[in-house]
Amino acid sequence: MSSASTPLQSSAVINEAVQTLRDGGLVAFPTETVYGLGADAKNPEAIQKIFTTKGRPADHPLIVHIAAANQFDVPQIDWIPLLAPWARDIPEDALKLINTFWPGPLTLVFKKEKSVLNALTGGQDTVAIRAPAHPIAQALLRKFKGAVVAPSANRFGKVSPTSAADVRNEFEGILDLMILDGGDCEVGIESTIIDFSSGDKAILLRPGVITPKEILFKTGVHVYLPGQLHLQNNESDEGADVPRVSGSLKAHYAPTTPLILYAPGRALDALSEFPDIKSRVAVAVWDSESSLVLEDHPSIDVSEIIVSSDPASFASKLYRTLRDLDQQGWDLILFPEPPTGEEWDGVRDRLQRACFGSGPSSKSHESN
Repeated sequence: MSSASTPLQSSAVINEAVQTLRDGGLVAFPTETVYGLGADAKNPEAIQKIFTTKGRPADHPLIVHIAAANQFDVPQIDWIPLLAPWARDIPEDALKLINTFWPGPLTLVFKKEKSVLNALTGGQDTVAIRAPAHPIAQALLRKFKGAVVAPSANRFGKVSPTSAADVRNEFEGILDLMILDGGDCEVGIESTIIDFSSGDKAILLRPGVITPKEILFKTGVHVYLPGQLHLQNNESDEGADVPRVSGSLKAHYAPTTPLILYAPGRALDALSEFPDIKSRVAVAVWDSESSLVLEDHPSIDVSEIIVSSDPASFASKLYRTLRDLDQQGWDLILFPEPPTGEEWDGVRDRLQRACFGSGPSSKSHESN
């Protein structure tokens, strides 16, 4: 398993990674959200390797990653030629989002071009595409001169990796994997996913750090929730099928240690539900609150972990915190429920799925 130790990858290392992709191999690389497990988006055998390596269900689609050439003298990148091999019917509103937020943590879903492999779309007629902002991801994609599919570089359903060490821990001894080390991921949770495949309306399929409010403010484009358009038009939303997308299963991002969310100020209540069975409990507490006065539970060893009450900081450290706690051998992890508001929707989504899938025998994602 090779991994360069310096976060600033040399062009020789990038060239080696490009050759690995061309040879049908897998390369783990950093994006601003999480580390991805990359394969040539036009190579069916390489794509199959991703599914096998991750233990990912075949109907769970992948995201296509693209990058624009380095054009310093061009005020605005022309993304259409880069999208053309993959997507058709790109509405004006989608271009507004692309020109505002790409490269960045925003994935868009379109009707796919006929030549796009069914293996990467989960057998659907839609394709998800994004342009990552991380300089190493961009350098890799530019030199590769093609698109790379890349789900998070971890076992399916488990906590996403936000450092090269996480990827190594995940696949140590299983796989000869090339890992490009780009340091810790800045955003820390997966991209926002917006669907444009059913027309010119933007529909939110997965929340992330780019919120509908920010999209409306910066582009004037209104983002709807699934089913919302049908309700507005007094139609039944029973037939409102939305595309399956990455991270949309009920159990996902899950630690092996049981994880439970507690309501504001109710950490002790959550603890008292497990007085006898659970002996070592990690309790995450907001930095804005004074330290919990955790009562003396004779059978419980309780430790506090301070988490940021700023949504962006919380997101960037969420998976790191969950991974670290998971490796420390706690019997139970308690996390505070995030506050209401769009800026918290992304982490709330991840935590709820993590809770549902958590626990040592977490096979629940298989039947989702």
